Amino acid sequence: MAIKTYRPTTQTLRYRTSVTTDDITSSTPHKALVEGKIRSGGRRNSGDTTMRFRGGGNKRKLRTIDFKRDKHGIPATVETIEYDPGRSARIALLSYADGEKRYIVQPDGLKVGQKILSGPEADILVGNALPLRNIPPGTTIHNIELRPGKGAQMVRSAGGSAQLIAKEGDYGLVKLPSGETRKVLLDCLATIGQVGNTDHENVTWGKAGRTRWVGKRPHNRGVSMNPVDHPHGGGEGKTSGGRHPVTPWGQPTRGYKTRNNKRTNAFIVKDRRQKG
Repeated sequence: MAIKTYRPTTQTLRYRTSVTTDDITSSTPHKALVEGKIRSGGRRNSGDTTMRFRGGGNKRKLRTIDFKRDKHGIPATVETIEYDPGRSARIALLSYADGEKRYIVQPDGLKVGQKILSGPEADILVGNALPLRNIPPGTTIHNIELRPGKGAQMVRSAGGSAQLIAKEGDYGLVKLPSGETRKVLLDCLATIGQVGNTDHENVTWGKAGRTRWVGKRPHNRGVSMNPVDHPHGGGEGKTSGGRHPVTPWGQPTRGYKTRNNKRTNAFIVKDRRQKG
């Protein structure tokens, strides 16, 4: 994969870039693993907006992804590498020896025709899923579970990777992409390797219309609004707000800690904001 640039026949094409699709081997998804997606436009059942600046965009269909990797001991062959409109990473269609087909998030380096395996007896090879207990320290991993059997919840986006640093008792120390070091039960599954499509972070949208294609509407500044709509609104002429930055509901937006999950504090060894 590489970053593709465009001949500037228009002003926006001068800045637009995208990831090449050389790695994609099929443009038609496996029909049995596709379902429709209902779009809310950021509104709840009463019709009022609960998520601002959402709406429009191209229609999408959801691909059912196997994050549990619970077909232990059954080898699978990679059939296709496909685009998924619902995520930044590519997806791989696996064909298991018993005939079942499932999608997984494609690890970097996984090619069509390769065989992969899940379970405690799997080798330390890219694409294989096995418990942290069976993974040696220092290994690069992704698709990490937080609870055994629940399915992967961490490190699933394009280019993401974590590292198993050490093992202490029933827990493994995992360094996440954010810089946070966290305890994870050794019985939790993780997949070997880094998530593919690593060039995704280098893409430049190039124009406002391209963000509309993905369902994002213009994000208005608070100082451009009226006082009834935002604490920064109002004033004669252009003003800078007149107070420290806050949300439309008055909550500080810079340096103000909003995390309220004391139940999992004991599992965080190093905070992502901590330096050194």
